[in-house]
Amino acid sequence: MRRDVVPDPASSRDFYAFLTSVVVPRPIAWISSTSADGMDNLAPHSFFTIASVNPPIVQFTSVGRKDSVRNIEATGEFVVAFTPERLFEEVNATGTGFAPDVSEFDMVGLTREPSATVRPPRVLESPVALECRLHSTQEMGDCTLVFGEVLHAVVSEDVLDGDHPAIDALEPLSRLGRNEWGTAGEIRDITRIRLEEWPGHYGGPGTGTSV
Repeated sequence: MRRDVVPDPASSRDFYAFLTSVVVPRPIAWISSTSADGMDNLAPHSFFTIASVNPPIVQFTSVGRKDSVRNIEATGEFVVAFTPERLFEEVNATGTGFAPDVSEFDMVGLTREPSATVRPPRVLESPVALECRLHSTQEMGDCTLVFGEVLHAVVSEDVLDGDHPAIDALEPLSRLGRNEWGTAGEIRDITRIRLEEWPGHYGGPGTGTSV
């Protein structure tokens, strides 16, 4: 038996709670931004993904117009810090609703690291940072989608396996439903099946698909 769950504009928070319980796990964009007055802000946003490969553009969604959005629109720059499992408490703490004239860096005890190409600082304790220039924003209902072109990235040598970060060294933290958070858990390695390797391959033009 299944239960129907229908969005109701009069109780949107209920369906929001449902959506965030099934669209899981969600990677976290730990966004550092700087206001026009020079105040550094740091906040986690769990609606985060890659929007374009060439040029490299990442995208996060702010539910409501938070300090991150206002700062980025004012200055055109931001940094995405990676959120490892070991910084769980700090990431959660930066989601506290501090006033705009209070810096989460200072309240939580995180270290500012100068960025190479943008004004907002990187989080020194984070193993990876993406320095971004604002590409565009888009209003979507009660949310703001923020697109940023990645100008520069930095990664700690400690998490590299050759030229790429190793997932077991990164230990990514993610958001789940309610107040639940997730970690990587068991990692499985599997190669995508090529069409020509599919049993009983039928071939022919126009039959391939891409995911």
